Amino acid sequence: MYNTGMEREIREAINQVLEELKLSSGGFVVEHPADESHGDYATNVAMTLSGNPREVAEKIVLGLRKDEGLVDIVAEISVAGPGFINFRLKESWLIGEMKRVDGDYGKGEWGRGKKILVEYSSPNIAKNFSVGHLRSTIIGQAIYNLYQFGGWEVIGDNHWGDWGTQFGMIIAAVEEQSLDVGKLSVEEIERVYVDFNKRAKEDEGLRDKAKAAFKRLENGEKEARNIWQQVKELSVREFDRIYELLGVKIDHAYGESDYEEVMPGVIEEAKKKGITRESEGAVIIEFEKMPPAMLVKSDGTTTYFTRDLATIKFRGGKFGADRYVYEVGAEQSLHFQQVFAAAEKMGWGKKEDYVHVAHGLVLGEDGKKMSTRKGTGVKMEEWLKQSIEKAGKINKGSEKEVGIGAVKFFDLKHAPVTSYRFSWDEALRLDGDSGPYVQYALVRGKSVLEKGKLGEFETSELNEEERALLRWLYQFAEVAERAAVNYAPNLLAEYLLELAKRFNGFYNKHQIVGSEVEGFRLKMTGAVVTVLESGLGLLGVEISEKM
Repeated sequence: MYNTGMEREIREAINQVLEELKLSSGGFVVEHPADESHGDYATNVAMTLSGNPREVAEKIVLGLRKDEGLVDIVAEISVAGPGFINFRLKESWLIGEMKRVDGDYGKGEWGRGKKILVEYSSPNIAKNFSVGHLRSTIIGQAIYNLYQFGGWEVIGDNHWGDWGTQFGMIIAAVEEQSLDVGKLSVEEIERVYVDFNKRAKEDEGLRDKAKAAFKRLENGEKEARNIWQQVKELSVREFDRIYELLGVKIDHAYGESDYEEVMPGVIEEAKKKGITRESEGAVIIEFEKMPPAMLVKSDGTTTYFTRDLATIKFRGGKFGADRYVYEVGAEQSLHFQQVFAAAEKMGWGKKEDYVHVAHGLVLGEDGKKMSTRKGTGVKMEEWLKQSIEKAGKINKGSEKEVGIGAVKFFDLKHAPVTSYRFSWDEALRLDGDSGPYVQYALVRGKSVLEKGKLGEFETSELNEEERALLRWLYQFAEVAERAAVNYAPNLLAEYLLELAKRFNGFYNKHQIVGSEVEGFRLKMTGAVVTVLESGLGLLGVEISEKM
């Protein structure tokens, strides 16, 4: 079911009146007032026009009141303050909209015919899948889900970090110690790399060995390739365990190595287009307001920048998306600005076709970056299992759904760009701004539906709690779209928290089964359950059957 959203309908009605009045606005806002007593929507359109804003607002309101379609759904249109226009929706419309709620409610068509590729998760081969990759994985999955919900054709791509100088260090370290890679764990391989890297900082000879080893890898030497392949296979097995725990599935998984054959062509194309120059033996691309980026090192090897350009070239040929989204940590912001600007220089589209959704850090309860004494990061698998164990103490039988859901929801309720302090108490509490709180409201609603019997009903005047609930319920479609457009799953998480609070407020104050308006209240409860299920599904949070 396609829901245009009331916001869009009001905007279209305003534009029609402006045309009739021969007024032109450079842009105006239609939004929900912070104080619901002011109405359901408000616009500043009169403030964007010339003349006395209040007088202009009065003229616009007169025109809006003649719009038969708008009058059918809006009970009151009024002018407030210096010239704001407020709209209050009819209760009959709110009830009618509630009746429309089904499993497809809120799905949009605003992206129909468009294709978007979302890169997310992107862990590094030969390193533990740490908590540091949580945000990219679940924010990226939520963005994927939201765009798909909006009608876009969506492609998910997992960009493994399986190439680069660090693999030269791993190969050099393995050869130095005559290690049998097949008998090592990912954690042991990472420890070998960390140790070699520390020693290499003080030993130029070790650095040279690592560079030579990576050169051998790029040249396809059998021994170097064999070590690299074994390390990659070990890592992928660990990734698969984590994704299963998180309930995450990604359409494609390509390593940086998969673009190896594309890189020479990209380098040659950049040179032919005259956007490169040599600098101390290296090949670089310069930008107006950014530092230059290195395309080829002085020893002839490629860089992270080269590989990301090759990735764009590959994706353009294979997928041909309209937009490419990179959900990667904020520390890579400059890098992606350079990559996107270089792609534009290469004639591969405008830099606006590429979006970097930068995320902040997950901090420990002490407010510091999570790390172990070994300095290699907290292992994701251990952290998730700890959450499941803690959830079992408060909700036996649904430990996985509650524990993993708590971690994911706690993360997603924060704006991607922010860093946040993780707290077990806050994430798992049943009476706070948490995933379990929303899950509990959903389970409570389902329990009510099992006790009652849905059927035809008549409605009387809404009470305060019913009105508050219905005034929030219908906003699901526009929130889902806004969360997608802004790459901000936190907007949907905040919406679900408020919906759960309003439902709990209604449930605690009014009888549902056995009341004189049982049919209506059961239908409303069913609508809330459906929207909560849909919303949690978009965030990738599993549903707990009992709590």
